[in-house]
Amino acid sequence: RREMESFIRVLIELCKPLRILEIGAGIGYSGLFMADCSCSSCRITTIENYPPRIAEAKRFISASGMGEKITLVEGDAADVLPGLEGPFDLIFLDSAKGQYITLLPMIERLLREGGVLLADNILQDGELVKSRYVTPRRQRTIHDRMREFVWELKHSQVFDTSLITIGDGVTLSIKRETSDDRSQT
Repeated sequence: RREMESFIRVLIELCKPLRILEIGAGIGYSGLFMADCSCSSCRITTIENYPPRIAEAKRFISASGMGEKITLVEGDAADVLPGLEGPFDLIFLDSAKGQYITLLPMIERLLREGGVLLADNILQDGELVKSRYVTPRRQRTIHDRMREFVWELKHSQVFDTSLITIGDGVTLSIKRETSDDRSQT
């Protein structure tokens, strides 16, 4: 979506990240977009576990000439993240929505203090703000986990978070510095 592209472009310009982690490469579009927006010394690690998308992402990354800037890691994020070395300046979370809450502790470890976490598709096409009982049964677990993820971020001692209603909703979180003595409000 165009509004997300603009938002990510502005965010990258403000943050000036040197290391970006993308969780959920898809076919490589977001990674390539972030590579194009970021400085020449920025490096992007992107994770994908679905073989047809991996093949597409490899093809697009190769054709773009950005292969030196983008590293595609194949595998499930829950398996890959423990083996990665941080810190990352920006983490873009756009993987399986029901796994956001499970991945949060690993993301926290990998993100530098003052770093930014951008989590996409938070509102689940508006379904997340509806009553749990209006949500179709097959989607309740994913929505419950997404609600838990947003609640954890909003009540975290580690992150300052805003929910922004562009696109399908995003959370924008900054990892607090450990010397931050501010009290919760």
